[in-house]
Amino acid sequence: MPRSTVHYIVHRVTEKVIFLPKTPEHLEEVSRGFAGLARHRAFIKAAGAIDGCHIRIKPPSGPDGQCYRNRKLFPSIILQAVCDHQGRFIDTYVGWPGSVHDSRVLRHSPLYAQSSYPPPGHFILADGGYPCLQRPLPLITPYKRQVQGVGAQRFNSHHSRARSIIERAFGMMKTRFRSIFLQALEVHYTFVPHAVTACTILHNICLSAGDVLAPEDEPEDDVEEDEGEADMEAVSGAQWRDQLCAEVSALEVVPPGHDYL
Repeated sequence: MPRSTVHYIVHRVTEKVIFLPKTPEHLEEVSRGFAGLARHRAFIKAAGAIDGCHIRIKPPSGPDGQCYRNRKLFPSIILQAVCDHQGRFIDTYVGWPGSVHDSRVLRHSPLYAQSSYPPPGHFILADGGYPCLQRPLPLITPYKRQVQGVGAQRFNSHHSRARSIIERAFGMMKTRFRSIFLQALEVHYTFVPHAVTACTILHNICLSAGDVLAPEDEPEDDVEEDEGEADMEAVSGAQWRDQLCAEVSALEVVPPGHDYL
């Protein structure tokens, strides 16, 4: 089979398995799902959860190899992914060295540069390693851990309930492909993005077929990394977060199984 044909088929399959919600109905399903995870109506406009995952690799020799050592001192390549309320990946971006800050990976990703998702009025949930933004990519992060006040603490609790789906998605994928994610990949580091992308595709296919695994891998700790890297030239989403926090304080928590609208 010609190489160009293989290239076309791979990209066609990727677009059919990993894709952002394309219809209002699909987006509404995702948003309702996140409100259900959060157990609060204030999160009815959540359209995804984003995080980074470190893939262990055998680093290149020479000085460049040090660039791949992450904060835990093992060499890795970063997978940035956005998932829906069921843990399906709807956007992936992989290939940056492990030493790079999550917000820098975000800033160079097509999701950030194209600003085409989520639609106006919706937002993506992120942990404290990302900046709280309104534009060009609406991200809602939790309040810093030292913040005082019952309202902010309640907001963080509901936010964590919804956002943790991305950690569970990573955990399921690691459990399913243990030889790839729980030890250094036995491939050249330039090929790692291809292998990881294949795993994300297979993860989605398995979930669509009803093959759901309980994640065995412990989620990574949320680390509030240096503010300098996270302070990007963008419109802050702090005011939007304050509005959501006010809704959390004002609206009653809805039990599972009830309508969130």
